[in-house]
Amino acid sequence: MASAPQNVLPLLYKDLIPLSSVEHATWKARAIESAPWLKEQHAIPVTVDEFGQAQRFYPIIFSAGENPVPLALMGLNEGVNVFVGEDGRFSENVYVPAYIRRYPFMLAKLRPDSDEMSVCFDPTAEAIGPFEEGDALFNDGQPSEATKQILGFCEQFEQAGQRTQAFMQELADSGLLMDGEMSVQPDPEKPPFVYRGFQMVNEEALRDLRGDQLRKMNQSGFLALVYAHLLSMGQMREVFGRQLTQGKVAVDEFRP
Repeated sequence: MASAPQNVLPLLYKDLIPLSSVEHATWKARAIESAPWLKEQHAIPVTVDEFGQAQRFYPIIFSAGENPVPLALMGLNEGVNVFVGEDGRFSENVYVPAYIRRYPFMLAKLRPDSDEMSVCFDPTAEAIGPFEEGDALFNDGQPSEATKQILGFCEQFEQAGQRTQAFMQELADSGLLMDGEMSVQPDPEKPPFVYRGFQMVNEEALRDLRGDQLRKMNQSGFLALVYAHLLSMGQMREVFGRQLTQGKVAVDEFRP
């Protein structure tokens, strides 16, 4: 089975192959009950459509470097995810980002000279195959209802991704992003833990925006997203507290 052409595979995906009504005519999809590969993923992409829900649980930061993307922090250090247990299951009553819920499917271009996108999946997830149980992917060579729902979800995700790109472009054009730094000081007698390596909105630059710029951002809905991001930064201390409780904070490693 041919793999979808990918220079660099997206986060979580180890391989990508196109879903085929011929090669996978009798295959089924089953739910992923446990995701142990998430235990070491400390940051997951989120779209602007999710800011309202995600900001209740995670700090929403922006990746460093060019072309930044919004990320939900599930741990403050690489290799740490305080929301996924050893059994690979999420904590109860916690919002699960759409990026995770989409896996192992995604839309991808099969030909670089075409904008057409096809449903692909990661065969290493072991969620799709010639199983006895599960939801059929095709019926008489046609996409099943389950496959149509998968396609619909992937399309919605792509559309949300386009809105997210527009938001990030607006932040860049407005000069609102800056290198981020957050400190947490659980013990006033000891130096704080300081976290860097991300970007965030510069509140001073936000206050200095011209009236017409603010009005434009407000009318587009982007201003509400900026404040959702800023409010979410308070979750840094909550995530740190989880790390501390779980014994995942190295006492001296992250102090300046």
